[in-house]
Amino acid sequence: MRGCEGDRGADRGFVTAETAVVLPVLVAFTMALVWGLLVIADQIRCVDAARTGARAAARLDAEGAVVTLAKEAAPDGASVTVGREGDLVRVTVVARPPVLGALPFEVRESAVALAEEAGP
Repeated sequence: MRGCEGDRGADRGFVTAETAVVLPVLVAFTMALVWGLLVIADQIRCVDAARTGARAAARLDAEGAVVTLAKEAAPDGASVTVGREGDLVRVTVVARPPVLGALPFEVRESAVALAEEAGP
């Protein structure tokens, strides 16, 4: 039995070494998950903003009003463009996700709607 006790003393430093290696990996993994959730949240907000803008543009609201409505629903710092192609209106919302803004990564979403006819 005395030999087992000697082995336990030799293993004492391994736990510290393993923790020192694994802990930074777990922190990096957690940060990546949080960043991914922030990107998904911004993507959803871009979808909502583009749809809101497309509905407003389909009602033939002024372009400035459409952009203002879409920017209210979009993530901070997003750009909104409005275009018309025949009877269709297209609103595109582009945003850069937070945290790692230095990366050349952006979230983009477009929505298209049929323009309503002007009333008599």
